Amino acid sequence: MTPIPNRPLLLASASATRLALLRAAALDVTAHAARIDEETIRRALEAEGAHPRDIADTLAEMKARKIADRNPEALVLGCDQVLEFDRRVWAKPETPEEARTQLCALRGQTHRLLSALVLYDAGEPVWRHVGRADLTMRDFSEAWLDSYIARNWDSIRHSVGAYKLEEEGVRLFTRVEGDYFTVLGLPLLPLLGYLELRGFIAT
Repeated sequence: MTPIPNRPLLLASASATRLALLRAAALDVTAHAARIDEETIRRALEAEGAHPRDIADTLAEMKARKIADRNPEALVLGCDQVLEFDRRVWAKPETPEEARTQLCALRGQTHRLLSALVLYDAGEPVWRHVGRADLTMRDFSEAWLDSYIARNWDSIRHSVGAYKLEEEGVRLFTRVEGDYFTVLGLPLLPLLGYLELRGFIAT
């Protein structure tokens, strides 16, 4: 397909953060939530011994493919992020109690975030990337933890690890090694580099 500068992009995600990042970069983007059974797929891949990096990549591609199948001529971006700790992949907390359990386990430890992107063009995958960030949590108190969850539950329930670095969750950490956009779930700079290289956005 002939490259078109500033070509519209379909984001196969319901993430308001990802959509905001892309729009802040002046991309013409609309969000189309890709409904897949992430938990079942993740568990099946884990049972097969898949590496967390491959789990993130597979989920991102499945989301992109679902939207690309409905929009065969479109440029579609699929995204997924997984948290790797203690040799397993962690899911989003379903209850405040589960968020507390997760944060207590991560307290004082270093965990890894893997943020995958897969780009489809004309119904075919043309580019993929998995960004990595390592985050170390501080040894916070039980009282502060309980108040943090109470204040932020409506937001953090949508995030693996029960935190958002762009919100109060930043206070959980002593060190972050890796790209900030990767922590937010969208390695933006590699994506922009590819779009520029292919002539999909003006440079």
